[in-house]
Amino acid sequence: MAKDTKAGSKIAAENRKARFNYSIIDTLEAGLVLTGTEVKALREGKATIAESYATEEGGELWLINSYVPEYLQANRFNHEPKRRRKLLVSKKQLNRLAGAVQREGMTLVPLKLYFNERGRAKLELALAKGKNAPDKREAEKERDWNRQKSRLMKELG
Repeated sequence: MAKDTKAGSKIAAENRKARFNYSIIDTLEAGLVLTGTEVKALREGKATIAESYATEEGGELWLINSYVPEYLQANRFNHEPKRRRKLLVSKKQLNRLAGAVQREGMTLVPLKLYFNERGRAKLELALAKGKNAPDKREAEKERDWNRQKSRLMKELG
């Protein structure tokens, strides 16, 4: 089942490994072009965006390799589970993102797919730079140290 977050929005899918594998530079919210059966399947909370990414093609932004399972009750009117989905962003945002990806070798990584207060499906998209193995180890050490530090503080106080 989908989880509740702040004021009325429901998370349909989350990419938990993104913050471990990438250094997040900037985030933005993008709308999605979905079919009716995709919306119903997303509301069930069984979608996956862990292996997906966004790319700019022909002046439009596309979400590639995201998985939205078929909605079983839809029968023959179902959608393709791994189809490309168009993302809705302003022309200014698109140009900024496409420029950063081409110039600086960054990646557009989806962080979470959710329904906002108005019931619209939104995608939190991050402009990110991939981490290499030493960076990942450093982040893990820091996380472990913070966890250990909080345990010690709890014991003392």
